[in-house]
Amino acid sequence: MFHSPAALLFDLDGTLVDTAPDLSAATDHVLETFGRPRIGLDQVRQMVGDGALALIRRGFAASGPAPDEATLAAGHRLFLEYYGAHVAETSQAFPGVVDTLERLKAAGHPMAVCTNKPHALSVSLLDQLDLSRLFTAVVGGDSLPVKKPDAGHILGTLATLGHPRGAPAVMVGDSMNDVASARAAGIPVVAVSFGYTTTPPDQLGADRLIDHFADLPAALEGLA
Repeated sequence: MFHSPAALLFDLDGTLVDTAPDLSAATDHVLETFGRPRIGLDQVRQMVGDGALALIRRGFAASGPAPDEATLAAGHRLFLEYYGAHVAETSQAFPGVVDTLERLKAAGHPMAVCTNKPHALSVSLLDQLDLSRLFTAVVGGDSLPVKKPDAGHILGTLATLGHPRGAPAVMVGDSMNDVASARAAGIPVVAVSFGYTTTPPDQLGADRLIDHFADLPAALEGLA
Protein backbone atom coordinates (compact mmCIF):
# COMPACT_ATOMS: atom_id res chain seq x y z
CA MET A 1 0.00 0.00 0.00
CA PHE A 2 1.22 3.50 -0.87
CA HIS A 3 1.40 6.07 1.89
CA SER A 4 3.48 8.83 0.29
CA PRO A 5 1.80 12.06 -0.91
CA ALA A 6 0.28 11.91 -4.38
CA ALA A 7 2.34 13.01 -7.35
CA LEU A 8 0.94 16.19 -8.86
CA LEU A 9 1.12 16.87 -12.58
CA PHE A 10 0.40 20.37 -13.81
CA ASP A 11 -0.54 21.76 -17.17
CA LEU A 12 1.34 25.01 -17.85
CA ASP A 13 -0.48 27.50 -20.09
CA GLY A 14 -3.76 28.57 -18.52
CA THR A 15 -3.19 26.53 -15.36
CA LEU A 16 0.04 27.75 -13.77
CA VAL A 17 0.83 30.76 -15.94
CA ASP A 18 -1.24 33.29 -17.88
CA THR A 19 0.77 33.04 -21.09
CA ALA A 20 -1.92 34.22 -23.51
CA PRO A 21 -0.58 37.80 -23.91
CA ASP A 22 2.84 36.61 -25.11
CA LEU A 23 1.33 33.84 -27.22
CA SER A 24 -1.00 36.37 -28.79
CA ALA A 25 1.82 38.78 -29.58
CA ALA A 26 3.84 36.01 -31.22
CA THR A 27 0.86 34.76 -33.22
CA ASP A 28 0.01 38.25 -34.46
CA HIS A 29 3.66 38.81 -35.38
CA VAL A 30 3.54 35.74 -37.61
CA LEU A 31 0.24 36.73 -39.20
CA GLU A 32 1.41 40.28 -39.92
CA THR A 33 4.63 38.97 -41.44
CA PHE A 34 2.54 36.94 -43.89
CA GLY A 35 0.24 39.85 -44.67
CA ARG A 36 -2.61 38.65 -42.50
CA PRO A 37 -4.66 40.73 -40.03
CA ARG A 38 -3.98 40.42 -36.32
CA ILE A 39 -6.49 38.25 -34.45
CA GLY A 40 -5.83 39.52 -30.93
CA LEU A 41 -5.75 38.20 -27.40
CA ASP A 42 -9.36 37.06 -27.00
CA GLN A 43 -9.21 34.73 -30.01
CA VAL A 44 -5.78 33.35 -29.12
CA ARG A 45 -7.00 32.43 -25.62
CA GLN A 46 -9.42 30.01 -27.30
CA MET A 47 -6.69 28.42 -29.45
CA VAL A 48 -4.10 27.44 -26.84
CA GLY A 49 -3.56 23.88 -25.65
CA ASP A 50 -2.38 21.66 -28.48
CA GLY A 51 1.09 23.06 -29.07
CA ALA A 52 2.64 25.79 -31.20
CA LEU A 53 1.93 24.25 -34.60
CA ALA A 54 -1.77 23.87 -33.84
CA LEU A 55 -1.89 27.45 -32.56
CA ILE A 56 -0.35 28.81 -35.77
CA ARG A 57 -2.64 26.67 -37.92
CA ARG A 58 -5.65 28.04 -36.06
CA GLY A 59 -4.30 31.58 -36.30
CA PHE A 60 -3.98 31.31 -40.07
CA ALA A 61 -7.47 29.82 -40.31
CA ALA A 62 -8.94 32.69 -38.29
CA SER A 63 -7.26 35.34 -40.44
CA GLY A 64 -7.99 34.12 -43.96
CA PRO A 65 -7.62 31.13 -46.27
CA ALA A 66 -5.83 28.05 -44.95
CA PRO A 67 -2.10 28.21 -45.81
CA ASP A 68 -0.20 25.60 -47.76
CA GLU A 69 2.13 23.34 -45.81
CA ALA A 70 5.25 25.33 -46.71
CA THR A 71 3.70 28.56 -45.43
CA LEU A 72 2.48 26.83 -42.28
CA ALA A 73 5.95 25.41 -41.62
CA ALA A 74 7.56 28.80 -42.17
CA GLY A 75 5.03 30.43 -39.86
CA HIS A 76 5.70 27.80 -37.22
CA ARG A 77 9.45 28.44 -37.36
CA LEU A 78 8.91 32.19 -37.13
CA PHE A 79 6.56 31.75 -34.19
CA LEU A 80 9.08 29.64 -32.26
CA GLU A 81 11.85 32.14 -32.94
CA TYR A 82 9.81 35.18 -31.92
CA TYR A 83 8.07 33.56 -28.97
CA GLY A 84 11.33 32.12 -27.70
CA ALA A 85 12.70 35.64 -27.44
CA HIS A 86 9.58 36.98 -25.69
CA VAL A 87 8.34 33.94 -23.75
CA ALA A 88 8.05 35.73 -20.40
CA GLU A 89 7.72 39.35 -21.46
CA THR A 90 4.21 39.78 -20.05
CA SER A 91 3.35 36.25 -18.87
CA GLN A 92 2.95 35.76 -15.15
CA ALA A 93 1.89 33.08 -12.71
CA PHE A 94 -1.78 33.14 -11.78
CA PRO A 95 -2.59 34.48 -8.30
CA GLY A 96 -1.81 31.96 -5.57
CA VAL A 97 0.34 29.69 -7.73
CA VAL A 98 3.73 30.29 -6.11
CA ASP A 99 2.56 30.12 -2.50
CA THR A 100 0.41 27.07 -3.15
CA LEU A 101 3.12 25.16 -5.00
CA GLU A 102 5.58 25.93 -2.22
CA ARG A 103 3.12 24.52 0.32
CA LEU A 104 2.54 21.37 -1.71
CA LYS A 105 6.25 20.84 -2.26
CA ALA A 106 6.93 21.28 1.45
CA ALA A 107 4.23 18.70 2.16
CA GLY A 108 6.22 16.17 0.14
CA HIS A 109 4.24 15.99 -3.10
CA PRO A 110 6.42 15.05 -6.10
CA MET A 111 5.53 17.61 -8.76
CA ALA A 112 6.00 17.82 -12.52
CA VAL A 113 4.83 19.97 -15.40
CA CYS A 114 3.00 18.01 -18.09
CA THR A 115 2.35 20.35 -21.03
CA ASN A 116 1.89 20.27 -24.79
CA LYS A 117 4.14 23.33 -25.00
CA PRO A 118 7.59 22.51 -26.44
CA HIS A 119 10.01 21.46 -23.71
CA ALA A 120 12.64 24.15 -24.30
CA LEU A 121 10.04 26.94 -24.26
CA SER A 122 8.45 25.48 -21.13
CA VAL A 123 11.76 25.38 -19.27
CA SER A 124 12.66 28.89 -20.41
CA LEU A 125 9.32 30.24 -19.19
CA LEU A 126 9.55 28.45 -15.85
CA ASP A 127 13.14 29.59 -15.36
CA GLN A 128 12.34 33.23 -16.07
CA LEU A 129 9.39 33.17 -13.66
CA ASP A 130 11.43 31.38 -10.96
CA LEU A 131 9.09 28.39 -11.00
CA SER A 132 11.49 25.65 -12.12
CA ARG A 133 12.73 25.18 -8.55
CA LEU A 134 9.32 23.81 -7.61
CA PHE A 135 9.30 20.89 -10.06
CA THR A 136 11.29 17.68 -10.32
CA ALA A 137 10.47 17.20 -14.00
CA VAL A 138 9.16 19.14 -16.99
CA VAL A 139 7.70 17.10 -19.84
CA GLY A 140 6.76 19.03 -22.97
CA GLY A 141 4.74 18.24 -26.02
CA ASP A 142 7.89 17.20 -27.87
CA SER A 143 9.44 15.21 -25.00
CA LEU A 144 7.62 11.95 -25.81
CA PRO A 145 6.23 10.31 -28.95
CA VAL A 146 2.72 11.34 -27.81
CA LYS A 147 1.16 14.33 -26.07
CA LYS A 148 -2.11 15.10 -24.32
CA PRO A 149 -4.84 13.88 -24.65
CA ASP A 150 -2.94 10.60 -25.07
CA ALA A 151 -2.56 8.71 -21.78
CA GLY A 152 1.08 8.13 -22.66
CA HIS A 153 1.90 11.75 -21.92
CA ILE A 154 0.63 11.40 -18.35
CA LEU A 155 2.23 8.00 -17.84
CA GLY A 156 5.49 9.16 -19.38
CA THR A 157 5.57 12.19 -17.10
CA LEU A 158 5.02 9.97 -14.05
CA ALA A 159 7.85 7.71 -15.22
CA THR A 160 10.13 10.72 -15.70
CA LEU A 161 9.19 11.82 -12.22
CA GLY A 162 10.24 8.40 -10.92
CA HIS A 163 6.78 7.81 -9.46
CA PRO A 164 5.92 4.12 -8.91
CA ARG A 165 3.31 2.84 -11.34
CA GLY A 166 -0.04 2.67 -9.60
CA ALA A 167 0.95 5.09 -6.83
CA PRO A 168 -1.44 8.00 -6.21
CA ALA A 169 -1.26 10.84 -8.73
CA VAL A 170 -3.46 13.77 -9.76
CA MET A 171 -3.53 15.89 -12.92
CA VAL A 172 -4.26 19.62 -12.61
CA GLY A 173 -5.28 21.43 -15.78
CA ASP A 174 -7.65 23.75 -17.56
CA SER A 175 -8.85 21.97 -20.69
CA MET A 176 -10.47 18.89 -22.15
CA ASN A 177 -7.01 17.61 -23.13
CA ASP A 178 -6.03 17.52 -19.46
CA VAL A 179 -9.21 15.77 -18.37
CA ALA A 180 -9.13 13.28 -21.25
CA SER A 181 -5.50 12.35 -20.71
CA ALA A 182 -6.01 11.91 -16.98
CA ARG A 183 -9.07 9.73 -17.54
CA ALA A 184 -7.17 7.62 -20.09
CA ALA A 185 -4.30 7.21 -17.64
CA GLY A 186 -6.64 6.27 -14.81
CA ILE A 187 -5.88 9.16 -12.46
CA PRO A 188 -8.16 11.86 -11.02
CA VAL A 189 -8.08 15.40 -12.31
CA VAL A 190 -8.66 18.89 -10.90
CA ALA A 191 -9.66 21.64 -13.33
CA VAL A 192 -9.19 25.37 -12.85
CA SER A 193 -11.97 27.68 -13.97
CA PHE A 194 -9.72 30.55 -15.07
CA GLY A 195 -7.77 28.90 -17.88
CA TYR A 196 -8.04 28.53 -21.65
CA THR A 197 -10.88 26.31 -22.79
CA THR A 198 -13.68 26.49 -25.34
CA THR A 199 -15.67 24.09 -23.14
CA PRO A 200 -17.25 25.69 -20.07
CA PRO A 201 -15.05 24.67 -17.11
CA ASP A 202 -17.95 23.08 -15.23
CA GLN A 203 -18.59 20.85 -18.25
CA LEU A 204 -15.05 19.47 -18.55
CA GLY A 205 -15.91 16.49 -16.36
CA ALA A 206 -13.10 16.98 -13.83
CA ASP A 207 -13.30 15.43 -10.36
CA ARG A 208 -12.89 18.85 -8.79
CA LEU A 209 -13.21 22.41 -10.13
CA ILE A 210 -11.45 25.31 -8.42
CA ASP A 211 -11.85 29.04 -9.00
CA HIS A 212 -8.58 30.07 -7.36
CA PHE A 213 -5.29 28.22 -7.31
CA ALA A 214 -5.07 28.57 -3.54
CA ASP A 215 -8.09 26.25 -3.34
CA LEU A 216 -6.03 23.35 -4.72
CA PRO A 217 -4.84 21.76 -1.43
CA ALA A 218 -8.42 21.49 -0.19
CA ALA A 219 -9.54 20.07 -3.55
CA LEU A 220 -6.89 17.35 -3.34
CA GLU A 221 -8.19 16.01 -0.03
CA GLY A 222 -9.71 12.59 -0.51
CA LEU A 223 -8.97 12.60 -4.24
CA ALA A 224 -5.96 10.28 -4.37
